[in-house]
Amino acid sequence: MESSSSTPQLLWFFAIAACVKLLLIPAYHSTDFEVHRHWLALTHSLPLSNWYADETSPWTLDYPPFFACFERFLSIFAHYIDPQIVDLHNGLNYRANSAIYFLRISVILSDLWLLYGVYRLTKNADLKRRNLIWVLIVWSPALVIVDHLHFQYNGFLLGWLLLSISFLQEGKDLMGGFLFAVLLCFKHLFAVAAPVYFVYLLRHYCWKGLVRGFSRLSVLGAVVVAVFAAAYGPFLYHGQIQQVFNRMFPFGRGLCHAYWAPNFWVFYIILDKVFSFFLKKFGFSIQIPAASFTGGLVGDSSPFAVLPKISPSTTLIMVLLALSPCFIKAWTNPQPRMVARWITYAYTCGFLFGWHVHEKASLHFVIPLAIVAVQSLEDAKHYFMLSIVSCYSLFPLLYEAQEYPIKVLLLLLHSILMWLGFSTKFTRASAPNTTVTAKKKGAQSKSIESSSPAAEKGGFTIGWVGKSYLLGLLLVEIWGQFLHPYLLGDKFPFVPLMLISTYCAFGIMYSWIWQLRWIISTA
Repeated sequence: MESSSSTPQLLWFFAIAACVKLLLIPAYHSTDFEVHRHWLALTHSLPLSNWYADETSPWTLDYPPFFACFERFLSIFAHYIDPQIVDLHNGLNYRANSAIYFLRISVILSDLWLLYGVYRLTKNADLKRRNLIWVLIVWSPALVIVDHLHFQYNGFLLGWLLLSISFLQEGKDLMGGFLFAVLLCFKHLFAVAAPVYFVYLLRHYCWKGLVRGFSRLSVLGAVVVAVFAAAYGPFLYHGQIQQVFNRMFPFGRGLCHAYWAPNFWVFYIILDKVFSFFLKKFGFSIQIPAASFTGGLVGDSSPFAVLPKISPSTTLIMVLLALSPCFIKAWTNPQPRMVARWITYAYTCGFLFGWHVHEKASLHFVIPLAIVAVQSLEDAKHYFMLSIVSCYSLFPLLYEAQEYPIKVLLLLLHSILMWLGFSTKFTRASAPNTTVTAKKKGAQSKSIESSSPAAEKGGFTIGWVGKSYLLGLLLVEIWGQFLHPYLLGDKFPFVPLMLISTYCAFGIMYSWIWQLRWIISTA
């Protein structure tokens, strides 16, 4: 009864978010808008065998086949709205209101799949926990900035991930694995969590004795193979499979994106710059590469002056090494209730150490981490900080003046809602009980909450370190928006972006260490 009565409430959450998103339709959109409009035209105008070979536009198709089919599905409706939207040649850079409204509304409606994922995750949760998760996910400012301003379909994709997690948490491993395989055929960048899925499913679902285990392994393998065969089989038949993989994995793009994602490689780049500066000062002959702070690190030549060049295989090894504690825990103690935490940690590792990571990829761990945030006071404090940092790191995506008040208000309002939500859940009466409950569920062998001053006082508070760090975010923003233009003008234009990337990287690194410590210390 409770799950059915929660449906109208969740729809109200969605309706409020949709109203805000509708108001943002005329606002700024990035080149990703033209990317997806062109993919509508490409999939509508060309046979399947030419989807990954066409070069009519620079924005070639580089997502997996299921997403291409999703674009083909949307193109059917786009053709009836305005045929020029799906015109391969005459539709290039088409920005009529019909195209803008159609694409914007398609993103809003696709968020219904995210809503269904949230519903399945929270249908059996208590009222406070359920409403808080809804606020954190459905009203996420990061999703609004990336999907409904910058323009992408991350909400739709994250819906598949949340659905997969919900089935795994219910012990329905086969369905959870199936949905994750489908997700990988929509967007391959979610594959960072594939090793965690493999270890967990092998241990929890397949490790049931020789005969039964082999039977389950065969069924699971058949399901995954069937999904990938449905996605890639047609292209294999047409001899296009190599072209598909070349588009999906363009390793020539370089280690970092033009705007550096706030990850480990920011420190590596800056360390290289510092070494080269001082070595030149001491008279060493240092060849400074052409790659700059603002141009991104793209190409085959090493962009580093002193430190070794980083290859894709190096980043893969680092990601797998960072994931190794998670593999051990998933194998030795495969618990469904831990799945969301392990998957979130996997995406954090991919973000920190991966190859050519976009700042938008922070959504991959911030959104599922909302499931974990309501489990304990320390989880809530961690999420509060991480959510603010990751959202602020997305600010450079909206660089036009008219969008500045929007992104600031979105972050401020969501921070207030988070504070009120966590304060309501972790009241003076409930905070100690939350710690005890977490212990009973085996959350941590050595509870962090028990030594926390906030837990002792029995409420949601942020310590002086957290407050100081958040104050630093404010100072970085004041410098970039006001002091730098006033004091330096057009000089050193890379400094504001570099400060945002570097400062936010400290916050993301802290989150990774916090999650790693939690996983290692878990009983």
